[in-house]
Amino acid sequence: MQIWFSISTGRSSVKEAGTTKCEGESAPLAGVRLETVHRSEAAVKVPDILKAKKTISFEFFPPKEANSFPKMLAVLNELKGLGPDFVSVTYGAGGSTRGHSVVLSIRAQRESGANVLSHLTIWGHSKDEVHAFVARLQKAGIENVMALRGDQPADGTPLYPGGFPNTVQLIEYLRGHFDLGIGAACYPEGHPEAKDRVADVEYAKRKVDAGAGFLVTQLFYDNADFFAFLDRARQMGIGVPVIAGLMPIQDARQTRRFAARCGAKLPTALEEGLERYGHDDMETREFGIEYTTAQARQLWDNGAAGLHFYTLNKPYSVSRILANLGLAARFGSTSHGPRREIIARERLDTQAGGT
Repeated sequence: MQIWFSISTGRSSVKEAGTTKCEGESAPLAGVRLETVHRSEAAVKVPDILKAKKTISFEFFPPKEANSFPKMLAVLNELKGLGPDFVSVTYGAGGSTRGHSVVLSIRAQRESGANVLSHLTIWGHSKDEVHAFVARLQKAGIENVMALRGDQPADGTPLYPGGFPNTVQLIEYLRGHFDLGIGAACYPEGHPEAKDRVADVEYAKRKVDAGAGFLVTQLFYDNADFFAFLDRARQMGIGVPVIAGLMPIQDARQTRRFAARCGAKLPTALEEGLERYGHDDMETREFGIEYTTAQARQLWDNGAAGLHFYTLNKPYSVSRILANLGLAARFGSTSHGPRREIIARERLDTQAGGT
């Protein structure tokens, strides 16, 4: 299958040929036991990496059950073979797995040698709890934290009284008390709660001024939004690297659900592809690989400081995309059977909550 489609940059239209976020447990952290590990040789601050090159990175979410950690670590090890500069570990949707996030972050660095960027949100936690959380991560050798407000948990847990009221103050605290690489989020199409896109970029600048050394975007499907955001950011004095966050298309319904949740629009070419191939998971996945390959190639060549893939704990599409781009350190390690069987296995793993 070979698909032609256009991706708009907002500056020009580039035609490509396919080559065949929203986070942690609100319970106290005191009960979480963490193993102390030696500082990993792979642990490098992300801002330091970005001074030397563009980055490739992957995001994972912790499994709901601790007995699924081995499966999750196996997925991480598959993608580790593709040479990522760092991997990030979230709290899980709606902040549901914070305790697991701590353990998985440490095990990921210890057992796979990955350079870990651990997510940190402020919902439902005191300053002392946040401090203890970060201290444990740093003691285990983790050098990077993604500072986020996070989504309000489904149970309605409020911000902790006396805790951090916003991400800016969290970043200021981290910079003042720890020696870390600190990342923050940004939104090419504007945060859903922002008054407008200008106000949204102004808040991103406050996070940078507070100490964020790099920004990672929310998922988006129209590169014009990324380039417009980058122009606004530079005009407002944001000089830190901006990494483009991409979510490979897995199936039509899921893509539409994530886009609606995050306020990301679906370009006409993408909508048409979802309509044409959405009846078949494998065809949708192939279309998604080609769409994201073209999107990633244009971003890589035109100003993105790196590519950050929201993997949904599924290695197949990401490995194919990086192979298409010629950016994989080693391709082939994630192909353990016919494509349709791989896709079916990934779908069953997700339905079972295993990863």
